[in-house]
Amino acid sequence: MKINLQDTFTTELPADPITENTRRQVANACFSYVTPKKTKKPELIHFSNEMAKDLGFSDTDTKTSEFLNIVTGNTIIENSKPYAMCYGGHQFGNWAGQLGDGRAINLGEINHNNKRWALQLKGAGETPYSRTADGLAVLRSSIREYLLSEAMHYLGIPTTRALSLSLSGDQVLRDVLYNGNPDYEKGAIVARVAPSFLRFGNFEIFSSRQDYKTLKKLVHYTIKHFYPDIKQDSKEGYIQFFKAVSERTLKMIIEWQRVGFVHGVMNTDNMSILGLTIDYGPYGWLEGYEPGWTPNTTDRQNKRYRYGNQPNIGLWNLYQLANALYPLIENAEPFEEILESYKNDYATGYLNMMKAKIGLFSENQDDALLLSNLEDTLQLLETDMTIFFRNLSSIEKNDSIVTALEKIKDAFYLPEDFNGDNLTKWEIWFTSYLQRLKQEDITDKVRKEKMNAVNPKYVLRNYMAQLAIDKADKKDYSLIKEFYTLLKKPYDEQPAYEKWFAKRPDWARNKVGCSMLSCSS
Repeated sequence: MKINLQDTFTTELPADPITENTRRQVANACFSYVTPKKTKKPELIHFSNEMAKDLGFSDTDTKTSEFLNIVTGNTIIENSKPYAMCYGGHQFGNWAGQLGDGRAINLGEINHNNKRWALQLKGAGETPYSRTADGLAVLRSSIREYLLSEAMHYLGIPTTRALSLSLSGDQVLRDVLYNGNPDYEKGAIVARVAPSFLRFGNFEIFSSRQDYKTLKKLVHYTIKHFYPDIKQDSKEGYIQFFKAVSERTLKMIIEWQRVGFVHGVMNTDNMSILGLTIDYGPYGWLEGYEPGWTPNTTDRQNKRYRYGNQPNIGLWNLYQLANALYPLIENAEPFEEILESYKNDYATGYLNMMKAKIGLFSENQDDALLLSNLEDTLQLLETDMTIFFRNLSSIEKNDSIVTALEKIKDAFYLPEDFNGDNLTKWEIWFTSYLQRLKQEDITDKVRKEKMNAVNPKYVLRNYMAQLAIDKADKKDYSLIKEFYTLLKKPYDEQPAYEKWFAKRPDWARNKVGCSMLSCSS
């Protein structure tokens, strides 16, 4: 098996001189060398054939024990030096100091077809940044990360990718409910892939320690390899770099809002410097349209990371990155201009995205009001976001209000409450909407195609992930395979999978793991 490794991160950036794998504060270094933990009896559950090919693995390669051993950490790729990255971060709005790759170990960078991919194992053992944790991961969280990494890619949302999902053969102790009753769970490892796993926190840690020499090296490295059109060693280049990161972050968050994805833990150490969705922990899908919903039990009281607040948190996190980069420039004004642009660009981008979701492609000064009224009306009754917007595409310009309402009624969780004042308000909105549709010069058929291209029919609903986890616990991986196949074509009708185009069942409403999740994994 030939793997083309070209490690730029470890050859161009300063390493931790201490090689012992002990918990410690790591100074003046971007990473520490560390070896993955050997697993007892690894087993490959599933892998992405597409991602394997992008990395240069042949069909024959993926069937070998060598491939299994690489993606579970039992074999070190020839000439590679695995490492864990040093970074800090703001967690729930507070500076947390050094964090780092506590259970992620980078195997190296694979160069194939003129693309460089960093390959990382999540759940492969302790590192100097593990603090009091064991560096391992369990099957339930690994299934969620594996499936959603690839699902987000096929939804067209910037994301890290996943190569494989494996059992380690070890048992891992976890207190899943945070109630003082830990229990053993199956250990698992996800091999995940991205051009880079650099986060805002990688830059924050050096600025917080006033280690501006290492900060500058890291900025130069990042610009050189991931923003090559920017001049590296200049204040103007640093500003352009920040502007590019801000724009990518904004684009990613608008895409999250489009499909109803809630990240759940938007700490600065979970924000990719490349504008990728990273670290799939307590994420969730907005099922009932509720801007105040968060999937994170840790955040239940303050709801900092709720769906409706994600754009604001993106901005707040960019402020922290600006603070980290400020010492290289010592001029706040250009940062402030970029951050102000984020606000304006988000308002414009969000409006255009929402207009596309409801099939409006011409200009009308009242569109913002129409959308605002829709968001209010959606909250009158518990309304399934995915089903509502998907079914909205079937409405035609000449439909009556009664016909239009009939076409979207399946989205309501309690259709028997669709009467009285609630019904009246929906009739008012549809009166305005149908009038507005008549101003569009495209046909109903073309509009439907455009709407269905931005409103997915299938997403990895919270209960679906739980069903896959429950079966996998019994060594039945059929739903993992089924969902993986289904979610590769989220915008297609796929009649064979129609049963997954359905509202959350009653049993999943309040079940931990389906509706609310902790950071424990």
